[in-house]
Amino acid sequence: MAKDQKAKAKMEQAKGKAKETAGRAVGNERLTAEGRTEQAKGDARQAKEKTKDVFRH
Repeated sequence: MAKDQKAKAKMEQAKGKAKETAGRAVGNERLTAEGRTEQAKGDARQAKEKTKDVFRH
């Protein structure tokens, strides 16, 4: 389960970065903001999983 969540976090971060980059390239502020939001969600998920790992060991 934890590996699945970590992979999901990485995927959200990568997808968010791609959206942000595309948004900046075409000048679309909404797409850029969506990308940043997705990256933040991925960062939060990753932090949560790291915290869980600390308490497991």
